Amino acid sequence: MRALIILLLFLVSCVAPKKCCSQINNLLKFSTVYGAANGGTSLSDQNAFNVNTGQLVTNVIETPFDYSVIGGIRKIKLFQYEDQTRFKDGTETSFNDAATIGRLKGFEYLFQFEYKRQEGIEYLDQHHFVRYLSDKWIAKIEYLQDGVADIEYFESSQRYRIISDKKLSFNIGAVQRVSEPYGFDPLEEWILSNGNLHYTYLALQEGYNIDVFNSEYTDPQGNVVATSPEVWEEVVIPQVLYNYVEKKRNELDSQWQHSLVLGFDYYHYEKNYWLHAWGNLMPYHYDDGSLYSYHRFQDGDQWYDYSGGIIFGQRINKNLGTFIEGKYNKYWNKEWYDFKLGVNYKIF
Repeated sequence: MRALIILLLFLVSCVAPKKCCSQINNLLKFSTVYGAANGGTSLSDQNAFNVNTGQLVTNVIETPFDYSVIGGIRKIKLFQYEDQTRFKDGTETSFNDAATIGRLKGFEYLFQFEYKRQEGIEYLDQHHFVRYLSDKWIAKIEYLQDGVADIEYFESSQRYRIISDKKLSFNIGAVQRVSEPYGFDPLEEWILSNGNLHYTYLALQEGYNIDVFNSEYTDPQGNVVATSPEVWEEVVIPQVLYNYVEKKRNELDSQWQHSLVLGFDYYHYEKNYWLHAWGNLMPYHYDDGSLYSYHRFQDGDQWYDYSGGIIFGQRINKNLGTFIEGKYNKYWNKEWYDFKLGVNYKIF
């Protein structure tokens, strides 16, 4: 992440001689700076019922609307199958951003931030990468933070590239990744002997207060966050646990992982048919003996990490077309993926 910040500062600064300014202009040329805001209705309100001193009390569990604010800068040459006229609004999915190889030799980059609220929980998502491509080698630095998928990692790779033909190439090299500590459970000390989680006492230790007589639940700032046990347990406690786990994990150092990587990239385009596919396999990982490394989580055994993607489209005739797009990652004990497929039929 530090290398990305340094590079970003280099890109936006121009206090050096004209030659430096010219180099920066070349790096920024054909890039796109974008920003957008999106929103919509979240989960519908739900009624919660409880009995207090013999009286039926009805509460409404409300989930605030979803929204996202996104901004960034990108310089990534579009593939021929991509829509080159559409504005970037933050809702589109660019699966090929995950590809090892782009269409442009030299530097490509992406710096994107997104602050969003989804189903009442707020997240900060980030995706940054810098990629350099030549005929013989590839270098890439990437940082990803995905709050919904609970994914955060830094990755850099240096690979030797073997071009089989104009469509297919292979690569081999080394990958360095930074991940969260594994085998550490911040909630373990709050588990009771019967296996239940003592979340009420945890919340009190974190600064929350409970007024049982008036049925008021307040946060550390004194704000009322719930007026019934149902809202407290179903809405507030999940957020308390999430914040606590994040705080404890952030107190630990991140883990470095050095791995061997093998990969391929295939791209073929015709007007009525295109296929873009890529894949990466990490079969060997160096064990540095760290307390919270994934090796210890795996009892010292090796494992396979892999990722890949495919973008396929075909116009069968002037009426009918079909497409399949998706990407998949399996890193450590986490999986995340996106896909879409469908059929279009135009009636003339």
